[in-house]
This record gives sequence, C-alpha cells and structure tokens, in this order.
Amino acid sequence: MEHLAADTGPGIHRVLCERPATMRASDLFGYTGRMASQDQTLTDEVRARCAELRADIDRHSRLYYEEAAPVISDLEFDALLRELQELEQLHPELQTSDSPTQRVGGAPLEGFVTVTHRVPMLSIDNTYNEAELREFDRRVRKGLDGTEPVYVVELKIDGVAISIRYEDGVLVRAATRGDGYRGDDVTENVKRIRSVPLRLKDDPPAALEARGEVYMTVKELERLNKLREKEGEEPYRNPRNTTAGTLKLLDPRQVAQRRLDIALYDLVPEEGHELTTHVETLKGLERLGLPVSPHYKRCASIEEVLQACEEWREKRRELPYETDGLVIKVDSAAQRRRLGATSKAPRWVIAFKFPAEIAQTKLLNIKIQVGKSGALTPVAEMAPVRLAGTIVKRATLHNFEDLAKKDVRIGDTIEVQKAGEIIPQVLRFVPEKRPADAQSFPLPRECPVCGTEVHKDPDSVCLRCLNLACPAQVKERLEHFASRKAMDIEGLGPALIAQLVAQKLVTAPADLYQLDVETVAHLERMAEKSASYLIQAIEESKSRPLGRLLFALGIRHVGSRTGEVLAEHFGTMDALMSASMEELTQIHEVGDVLAKSVYDFFETEENRALIAQLGAAGLNMREETRGAKEEAQTLAGKTFVVTGTLENYSRDEIQARIKQLGGKATGSVSKSTNYVVAGENAGSKLDKAQQLGIPVLTEAEFEALVEGGA
Repeated sequence: MEHLAADTGPGIHRVLCERPATMRASDLFGYTGRMASQDQTLTDEVRARCAELRADIDRHSRLYYEEAAPVISDLEFDALLRELQELEQLHPELQTSDSPTQRVGGAPLEGFVTVTHRVPMLSIDNTYNEAELREFDRRVRKGLDGTEPVYVVELKIDGVAISIRYEDGVLVRAATRGDGYRGDDVTENVKRIRSVPLRLKDDPPAALEARGEVYMTVKELERLNKLREKEGEEPYRNPRNTTAGTLKLLDPRQVAQRRLDIALYDLVPEEGHELTTHVETLKGLERLGLPVSPHYKRCASIEEVLQACEEWREKRRELPYETDGLVIKVDSAAQRRRLGATSKAPRWVIAFKFPAEIAQTKLLNIKIQVGKSGALTPVAEMAPVRLAGTIVKRATLHNFEDLAKKDVRIGDTIEVQKAGEIIPQVLRFVPEKRPADAQSFPLPRECPVCGTEVHKDPDSVCLRCLNLACPAQVKERLEHFASRKAMDIEGLGPALIAQLVAQKLVTAPADLYQLDVETVAHLERMAEKSASYLIQAIEESKSRPLGRLLFALGIRHVGSRTGEVLAEHFGTMDALMSASMEELTQIHEVGDVLAKSVYDFFETEENRALIAQLGAAGLNMREETRGAKEEAQTLAGKTFVVTGTLENYSRDEIQARIKQLGGKATGSVSKSTNYVVAGENAGSKLDKAQQLGIPVLTEAEFEALVEGGA
C-alpha cells in the first residue's frame, strides 16, 4: 500500500495489515464483514472498535470533502463504513444519531413537516452597480452616525438557503428557508450531505444554529445528466434547481446518491453567547468542523469592497460551483444591532449581483415547441456555448412576433444571455457577422406535430394548435396534470408519459385511471414493483382537493391559488360548471379575462366530457373545507393586513382564516384598512397603521374579535 499516507489512522492499519497477503482489494468487504460477525457478545473491545471506526470515518470524510486531500481510496473508506454498519447491526444499542452510518439507507419519508424559524430567515436587498453599492455604504454610515464600518465580502453561492441546528454538539434539525418564517424540515436529507458533520468538533456550545447554502457543483450536475441521458430522460437544467429538487425528495437514499455540498456563513445568536464580528463567526464555524467557504475578505472601506467585486467578476468562472454575485456584510455585530432590519431585509447586508453574462454563438436551426395549451413557441438551436457556468445549446425566442421584430435568421451569429441566470434567451443577431445565405424562418401554417392548421390567438400574439388530441399537447397536459402542485402523481414523469402517449394507452388525463399494473409493467424500464407503485400513486391522487384538480386541468390563466379560490367559492365542480360569467366576475380575485377563460373551458363539450370521466373514475369533485365556509361571517366587510411573525398561524393560514370568515386580507396598509394583525418583528406596516390610527391587534385580540363578532 505504497500510496497510503503515513498519517493513516489506526483503524485503517488494522483493516489493511490484518488481511491475508493473498487477499485482493475487492475482498475487503467480505473480510471486514467476517471480522464483525465473529462474535456477537458486546464487549469493551467492541465498544472501543465502534468509537475508533466513527472517529476514523469522520476524519477521512473531512480530508475528502473539506480539505480535498484524501489519504485512502474509496474502496478502503467503504470497508470501514461497512464494518461499522455490521457492528451496529449486531449491537443496535451502539447505534447513535450522529453515527456515519446514518448517512446511508433509511426508509422513505411520509412527507415534510413545517417548522417555524426561531429567528426569521430574511431576504437580502440587491444592487447591480457601483453607484448602488456606494449608496448602501452611505446609508450604513448614516445609520451609524458617521462611524466608518468594516465590511466582509463573501461569494453569493447559487444554491438553497438552509438552517441547521445542533444541540449538545449533535445535528438535530435542518430546515429550508421557506417563506422566511417557516420552512420544511429536511433533516434526514441534509444528513446525507457528506460535508455536514453529524457531530461537532472542539467544545461546541449547548445549542448552535447555523445558516448557509446547500449547492451542487457543475461537475456533479454533468454526472447526473449523463446518467439521465442514458435512461432517455430530460437533463436537469441547472445546479440550483436540481439542489432544490433533491432536498425535497422523500427518499433520503436518493439524496445520498447525489453529491450535494454546503457552505455555512452565519450563526443565529443564542442566549449567553453574543457574537462579536462576522470574521470571528466564520472562524468559529470552521473550528467546530462546519464547512465554510474560504473565499471571504475583510474590507476596511467601500473602495476595497468595489475592488473585491471587480476581482471576482471573471475569477468566479474558475469556481467549481455557480455564483451570481457577492454578499457584503457589516463585520461588527454591535453595529449590525444598531442598524437593525426592515420587515423584509437586514440593513447591514446587501448583495451585489453580477450583470447577466452575454455570449455569442451561431444559430443552427429554429424548432417549434408545442405547449399544453397548444401555443407554438420558436426555440433556437445553437452551436454549444458556455454561458453563466453551463453549456447551452437551446434558447427561447419567445414568440413569432418577437422573432420577426428581432429579424433573427438561421445562420446568424446571435447574442444569448440567461434571464435571471437560468433561462437562456436570444437577445439579437450581430449585423456585421450576418452571412449572405442567412435564412428567415417562415411563419408556420400548421402544427409541426399533428399537422393541424394553426390559428392566431385573439387574446395574445401567439399561434395556437387547436387540436386537443395533438400528441405534443397531450404529453404537456399530462405532465402538468401529474405535477407536484397539481395531482402530485409520483413516478409519472416525462419519459413514462411519452411511452403512454406513443402507445395510445393514454390520450387524456381520465385514461390514467384506467391503467393497471399488468399494462404498465410491460413498458420500457418498468417492472411489476414499479408499476404497482405508480398505480398506487394514481389511486391516491383521486383524493386531492378540488382546487388542485382545477389547477391540474390546465385551464388558461388558472394557477394553483386561483384553483383554490374557485373551489372555496363554489364548493363543487357542478356549481362551478354551471356558473355564469357574471357570477365568476363577482369573485374578488377573478377578473374579466380569467372569468372568460374559465367560462369558455366549461362551455366546451370535450372538457365537460373529461370532467364526467374523471368523476366516474372517483376523483374528488367537492371542496372538503366547504363546510367551514358556512361558519358565521363574523369578519364580513372588514379589511385586514397581517405583519410580523405570528405564534399560532403562518401568514397563509391567518389570511385563509380571514377570508373564510368573510373578511378581506390585503398586503398593504391604507385608509380603507380596518385592522392590522401584528406579530413579532412587525415592521413598516405597523408604523404606518399607527400613523393612520388603524387598530392593531395581537393574535389573542384577533381570536377574540373572531369569537365575539366584528
């Protein structure tokens, strides 16, 4: 083992040195397994061996994931982990919540529990140029009565905000940002991130809550996409969205297969443990074994901040992960407390966003994409070009009117940028590089998928295929119908839908409910077990709320919130289908365009037939909370504004309660506001209410108002 470093731990030496000279490396697993299973008696030696293995595994994890300096091979690392797993299986009483074995395996989760953040995870205001950064500096110095602040500049990693909590040094909870006040408990998934320590080093405090960013490297995204391409599945679009989707997977084993990483950048103050400076906070996190980005810099003036921003403008391309800017923070904790926060964001921090990168490439072709509503969208197919950290081959051209205005032609050199660093879009062609044989793209007269004549949409600039049986539309509608916010049919992805449509097994959503295990099991990459899971998921979708079904139907302009509004107002599908235009427009959140879209949808014979088929299949056609709407309308005619963090309600819950009782919940305070319900950390809305003399209620006073009548 010449490549083995001299500082390899004693546990590694025991595994390697005790194995027979004739043993191959591939035999390690079986060998360690026999070692672990020789004796099932729990002895002091077994306890010591478990402790030794945990220490070795943790040490080598840090060397691999944090310091990028591994001293053993993956096979040797896996051998240690396997031995510890087998010892814990033999002696379950030795298994602890912070054991490295808890990163692998684990049963699928039932769902995610919503947790309340003890300290809200506020958003950060953005700046885009030098002038705005200087204005931020001016505001900070004014807030500090002229005192010169020291800043810390950090990379703004493009990932998913996370809060992780340790108690007595052991990881007990991890939660997403959510709405800033409440997020999803994703502890089991975060445990699968190798760089997250399950137990802190050094002498950790009794309680510690750190904030940071979970992300995926560009290289890992490329690895996953190669696997998906082999399986005939659509590649993931970017690291940030893939990270977010991974954290929401219900099976932690799948999370473990994707190599997420994390960088922590702040601590939530705990009682009796006051923070001093941000730099000391970062160093403290590192001492405890928590991963921190090394790319931070202390700047004594705004001039140094601007210099750091300029340095990273191009240098960021060398990073293994995506970043869309920098975060500038006041270093002193005392100064941060003096500056405070608005209801939305702290006053002591700001993000500097790099301008969207623009790249030039050649337009090879223009293809037409047909959406679920029949809309035809031109899509540019380009020579591959690196843009904002990823290789881009396709970009949107929005619509044919926009294509004509830009006069983009096949063969042109074009400029492309990512809108919001995510969606590639064509900006313009480069006139001086236009070749003589550049070809204009003709306005299509028929659908490229089904050949049906296309029509100009009277309400927009798009062209539309009106054939509801068009295979492209069928696939798009089924994907939407099965999506998480709609009927949430787990396992019914694009690849499987494409097979179902191609074999004419499904031509409309109602056909999904006629499928059986035998039929599905005969499809490519399916078997009886996976088919059974899918049929079970389809069956479970029948009980989704009426509002989800209305959204799933793909009615134009009807989003998930509008579906809930319509379901709450009418109570049943029959009542909604019978509603007149006048009845629809009288609903507070429904305008003329939306009302006409809903009315026209249910006036169409094919759509009424689809509803009948779904009803016959057993789907829920009644709003389950309809009975609650029949409560006394104690808040009728009253307008409420909710601000701050409430103890017993989320913002959505209390607003739904207000509407349920006949009241109106709005987002801004005005003279027409009747009441403001204020929780902790209420901001400018509370100030404005007090200025206007509007009654301010606590949660208890709000409940008393509900019970006693307005």
